[in-house]
Amino acid sequence: MDFILDNQESEAQYQKLLQAIKLRKSGEVSDSMNQQGISYKMNWGVSLIDLRELAQTYERNHLLALKLWNKQWRETMILATLLDEPAEVSEEQMDFWTKTFETTEIAEQASANLWCKTKFAFIKALEWCRGKKHIVRFTGVHLMGRLAITDKKAIDEMFEPFFDELPILARDEKLFTPLYRAIIAMGTRSKQLNTACIALSQNMKLDHSATAVKLGEQLFEELNSDYVQETFEQQNP
Repeated sequence: MDFILDNQESEAQYQKLLQAIKLRKSGEVSDSMNQQGISYKMNWGVSLIDLRELAQTYERNHLLALKLWNKQWRETMILATLLDEPAEVSEEQMDFWTKTFETTEIAEQASANLWCKTKFAFIKALEWCRGKKHIVRFTGVHLMGRLAITDKKAIDEMFEPFFDELPILARDEKLFTPLYRAIIAMGTRSKQLNTACIALSQNMKLDHSATAVKLGEQLFEELNSDYVQETFEQQNP
């Protein structure tokens, strides 16, 4: 990653944000997350709503985002994803942050708030789907789904490479829910992708993995449902 010289303005904003986080702390939320097995080096229990409202009072700032990320508090990492400038994010930064994610919450926030807005989004999503670490694969799947929902300019063919990876990922029980959501997002994006996702679900139903079979059955039922198919009929009367 590139080294960027600090400046007084970013440092002042950084210190102000740290104080703002502490003022919004909630021990109840933090304790609840710990009980659910969601642990951080430091978690002040600030709600996502409060963090988004706080981020809206600042302009995007790449240096500030890097400083916040390096603090490694739950709240500073989420704010980093909200305040970074997508155009200044490098592949190296995306790889470094993603490989060090410790919870799916941070993976989801980075994917939805920042990664999907970068020019490397499709490349990294596909690459991460092939990753060795679970959290990396999780991020790749989540990012694929976010792109299906948010990138209205992307042509259907940009999603085709993912179909080579999905049958293998479908055997991973830990990825069941994120895969279901991501494939539904793709399969409701267009009639062409709907047809491709239905074919994918049929292949999953024939897999040797019980997890893949279950996923295929649920996807097949949802993607063939009347309300999904009626959506495409309304788009092309």
